[in-house]
Order: sequence, then structure tokens, then C-alpha cells
Amino acid sequence: MHMQRLDDVSPHDSSQPAVGGRAKRIMDLAIAVPALVVLSPVLVLIAILVRRDSPGPAIFKQRRAGLHGNEFDLLKFRSMVDGAESIGSGLTVQVNDDRITKLGRLLRRTSLDELPQLINVVRGEMSIVGPRPTIASQISRYTDEQRRRLDARPGITGLAQVRGRASLPWSTRIALDLEYINGWSLRSDLTILARTLLVVVRGSDTYRGEVAPFDLPERSPAEEQDPARH
Repeated sequence: MHMQRLDDVSPHDSSQPAVGGRAKRIMDLAIAVPALVVLSPVLVLIAILVRRDSPGPAIFKQRRAGLHGNEFDLLKFRSMVDGAESIGSGLTVQVNDDRITKLGRLLRRTSLDELPQLINVVRGEMSIVGPRPTIASQISRYTDEQRRRLDARPGITGLAQVRGRASLPWSTRIALDLEYINGWSLRSDLTILARTLLVVVRGSDTYRGEVAPFDLPERSPAEEQDPARH
């Protein structure tokens, strides 16, 4: 799939390899490809149930910013009414949000709605573990340091997801993502993956502020142009 570069998203060289390089990519494929094969009957069943549960497509697509700011279509099973982004609280998902379908509540509680992102992993747009992908409009508020978050492929799960998940404000999530990037290893990926399973089983913080709170302040034109102020 063709990927478009976001203008002035990252000060870093987009020709540099992603965090973890080839070793991480091999691990991603070693997990994602067999998982897709084994789970294909489950994926088909869920898709059928989503279509029967409420009108609309089975798969929800949303443009997100990934590695080096390249945009891609994030894939999820649709867990809300069709067109939910344009009604109610928009991108923000509230506790007991009435836009979430009956089946959607189960999918979100069990994180089964995230399974189609295994396709994103195989395509090379995402990794099994990494910073969760953000929408492009949020990146304009990043400092240069925070934009280092874009040096890693976004992940299905990540360090922030096992240390508080959606209950954390974005400034804290980004700090944890940078901690992950600075200390990356295959062992850390496997540890985060194991801890993710525990978070999913417990089902905590599934709905609370899934996109919000986004607490990064607006940046003035002077701040965007003067790196010394970042």
C-alpha cells in the first residue's frame, strides 16, 4: 500500500531503520503470520457477527501516523455504530458510550477488535510491540524529543498499555514510549507481550479516555520554528 509522508512531522532522517531493525521485523512476522493463519476462522466469524450486530462494514479503518510519520490505514473490527466519529463525543470514547454496539463492548473488553492489526503488522505498517499509532493532527503538538516516538513502528501493544493503558494522559504515554525506544530489546518486547495478556484478561481501562485526554499544549509558530525552545 502506498504510504504518504507527513510534511514536517519528524526532524529525524526517515531513511534510518526502525527501532529494532531486522531482528524486530523478523520477530513480528514470526508471530503475526502464524497467528493470522491460526485465527483466520475466528476473524471470519467475528466479521460476520459484526455485520449482523449493526449496519455497516465489519472493518473500521482510520488514518494514523506511523513510522517516520508515514500515514497508513489502521484496521479494527468495528465496535461502534457506523459513522461514530462524526456524532456524540467524536474521537473520545466515554464510559458507557452509547455509540458502542452490544457486540462491540465484548470485542473491546477482550481486545478482539484489535486482531485485524495483525494484517498491518504483516504489511510492515505496524509492529507487535511499539507506541500506539496516533492521528496526524496530534503530532503538531509534539516537541522534537517527543517526535522520537515516530522512530519506531507503532505497535498493537506497548509499554504504556501495560502500565496504565488508556487511563494515562498522552504526555505520560509518550514518555513511556520514549523509555521503551531507549531501552528496546527483543526480551523487552516479549515481556510486554506477556504482560499484555494479563491486562487483557483483567479487562481494566478498556473504555476510559481511549483517545483522550490529549494533554499536550498548543505550540506557537515561534516554538515550531526555534528548536532551542523545545
